[in-house]
Amino acid sequence: MPAAKPDIRLLSEADALAVLNDLCEALSDCVDDGASLGFMSPFTPTDGKAFWEGVADRVGRGEVLLYGAFIGDRLVGTVQIGFASKPNQPHRADLMKLLVHRDARGLGLSRMLMAAAEAGAARAGLSLLVLDTAAGELAETLYEKLGWQRSGIIPNYALFPDGRFCDTVIFWKALS
Repeated sequence: MPAAKPDIRLLSEADALAVLNDLCEALSDCVDDGASLGFMSPFTPTDGKAFWEGVADRVGRGEVLLYGAFIGDRLVGTVQIGFASKPNQPHRADLMKLLVHRDARGLGLSRMLMAAAEAGAARAGLSLLVLDTAAGELAETLYEKLGWQRSGIIPNYALFPDGRFCDTVIFWKALS
C-alpha cells in the first residue's frame, strides 16, 4: 500500500456506486480470508455487486450510513450503520460489515472506521448500537478494546465461508 494517510469518509449513494469495484474487492477479499459475513466460498468480487448496489440504495433512502476507508483514491475498508426499522426502536442501530482489505491491515483502519461510525450514529441521534461477530476472531477482541459490551454467545448461529459452523457473539454499546 502507498504511504498516503488513511482517510475515512461518509459515502453517499453516488459515492458508493463510484467505488463499487473497490467495495466488491474488499468484501471478496474478506470472505476469501474466511470472515463470516453472510457469504459462502467461492466468492468473487463480481458476486458482491448486487449486495453493494442494495447497500447503496439503502444509503440513498436514508436507512444506512456507509463509511469508507481510503488510501489515496482506493477504498480499502468499510463499515455500515443500519438504522432500526421498527417504530419502537428509533434510538438504536446495527453496526454491520466492518471490512478491511488484507492489503491495508495493520494501519488502524478498523479503529478509525469504528470511531467514525459511532460518531455518525451519535450525530444521527442514536443512543444504542448492537453488532454480532464470529466468536474467537480478531474482531471480537477489537470490539472489547473499543468499549463494546458482550451480551452473549449463540452457538452455531452462522457458517464460515467454508461451511463450518460459527458461534456468534452479540455486543452492544451505549453512545454518549
